[in-house]
Amino acid sequence: MSVNNQIKDVTDRIIKRSEKTRRIYLDRMDAQIRRGVHRSALSCGNLAHGFAACAPAEKEKLSDDITPNIGIITAYNDMLSAHQPYKDYPDLIKEAAREMNATAQVAGGVPSMCDGVTQGQPGMDLSLFSRDVIAMSAAIGLSHNMFDAAMYLGICDKIVPGLVIAALTFGHIPAVFVPAGPMPTGLPNDEKARIRQLYAEGKVGRDELLQAESDSYHSPGTCTFYGTANTNQMLMEIMGLHIPGSSFVNPGTPMRTALTKEAARRALAITALGNEFTPVGQVIDEKAIVNGMIGLHATGGSTNHTIHLIAMAAAAGIQITWQDMSDLSDATPLLARVYPNGMADVNHFHAAGGMGFMIDQLLNDGALHEDVKTIWGSGLHVYAQEPKLDGDKIHFVSAPKTTGNDKVLAGTDAAFAKTGGLKLLKGNLGQSVIKISAVKEEHRFVEAPAKVFHSQDEMQDAFKKGDLEQDMIAVVRFSGPKAIGMPELHKLTPPLGILQGRGYKVALVTDGRMSGASGKIPAAIHLTPEAVDGGPIAKIKDGDMLRLDAEKGTLEFLGDQAEFDARPLATQDLSSSHHGLGRELFAGMRALVSSADKGANALGEIF
Repeated sequence: MSVNNQIKDVTDRIIKRSEKTRRIYLDRMDAQIRRGVHRSALSCGNLAHGFAACAPAEKEKLSDDITPNIGIITAYNDMLSAHQPYKDYPDLIKEAAREMNATAQVAGGVPSMCDGVTQGQPGMDLSLFSRDVIAMSAAIGLSHNMFDAAMYLGICDKIVPGLVIAALTFGHIPAVFVPAGPMPTGLPNDEKARIRQLYAEGKVGRDELLQAESDSYHSPGTCTFYGTANTNQMLMEIMGLHIPGSSFVNPGTPMRTALTKEAARRALAITALGNEFTPVGQVIDEKAIVNGMIGLHATGGSTNHTIHLIAMAAAAGIQITWQDMSDLSDATPLLARVYPNGMADVNHFHAAGGMGFMIDQLLNDGALHEDVKTIWGSGLHVYAQEPKLDGDKIHFVSAPKTTGNDKVLAGTDAAFAKTGGLKLLKGNLGQSVIKISAVKEEHRFVEAPAKVFHSQDEMQDAFKKGDLEQDMIAVVRFSGPKAIGMPELHKLTPPLGILQGRGYKVALVTDGRMSGASGKIPAAIHLTPEAVDGGPIAKIKDGDMLRLDAEKGTLEFLGDQAEFDARPLATQDLSSSHHGLGRELFAGMRALVSSADKGANALGEIF
């Protein structure tokens, strides 16, 4: 199988662009492999500290160099539904390791915050930076040099990208990512959206809203809409870091338990002590990253990954751009309709054939690189299958060749759209990205006067006062990574949706962030340069005519360009957003962070 020419051309230019940094990365990993990760590198005192808490039998195994030891990095906490199921995973992994005469240790924990809890709250200003804190936390856990492989337990928005960055930093050892799965289906997504809009209009109260939200997010497991968390799981599978078919199996089921133990067995099978050594630095190469981007487009996934994939790739010495993503979107059919790009949820997607069906379709269509290395073996075709349970044993069968629900998951011959719907917008205001897979065609072109706000709260207040009853392009600035940490701005979706429903032409332009939960409103997001970096967005005034054309890929100021260029930059006192709820601790990251199109990286230059 070979990819089509459009995808090959993008892959080739990524390989060429990344030649120097990728070589530096691989040389570093090769040197570390030669040095070894075996415990003989530790002094007796080092090693004694490393296994002091272990049982005698485990100490005996850890004393030699021939027994593999797994380091577990966990994002467990019992407040967040997606991560609560991880409580018992270390015991399952240790049990599987003992059965293979091996050992496993919890190497460390990483923070896991939930954007659903912090949405519209001060804590959201820490969300994006938590990705890099997670990467550093995982690195500390693995720095003890006790481990032949690592297993990463994480699900949600910044957690998986942070864990991937850490895994690639330790790219000389294998990495297996272990999902916990989505909660069962709750309140239908269209009903949840209806109640949210009624609340925004003041037609229902807080009690009704809370009941609807509680009926939607109701049990352990990941939220079931197709936001960043579930996009993460898709990425880990299509990039070869999950057990095939494991991404969307519900928590607390026999299959989920069996897959977790299978993941541990696989981690042990691919260490340097066996015959299938598969260090993660070799799994995640340019072709795997392209496959990830193809999966993002084919499923209509989270726009957060226009930032995260750049940062994840950079950790492996691979340089990708928004232009790469946009070009790949043009070459990728949209095969999934999962909320907010449809009314179904990820459970419906999984039941319709899920990842195995989709990967099989894309491979047969020449839309994925088949010739990649994965934790499950060579070639992506090994992911065109799904697990079945026979007692407590797993076996794998070929994925279905036809969809189980053509309203949720389509074959490439009946795709919902010819492209993935992600576009790069360019023009005299900078560059940004927009996801149009859920935006109706009649809403993809908006030419209207600007209404400028310096925060999402300002815009919310204007809506409540009735000041936005007009055609407009809302400009929300001073929300970028350097300004306040680039929080998500989903509080703006309901009022903009109401205005659109009333017949007004509306759009959003912002240097802030949205995610896979963005929907029917055309939103030019992640605009760079951001306002505090001297970006043109800081010169826009109320009443300026702006044009957003998602089909042509343009975002423009339409007035006198010379007069616009001569304008002073607007300023804003952001000090109130730099303290409280821990935000003062992140001043260094705000000062160091790169622009959104460079991955909003607050870790500094790696290469």
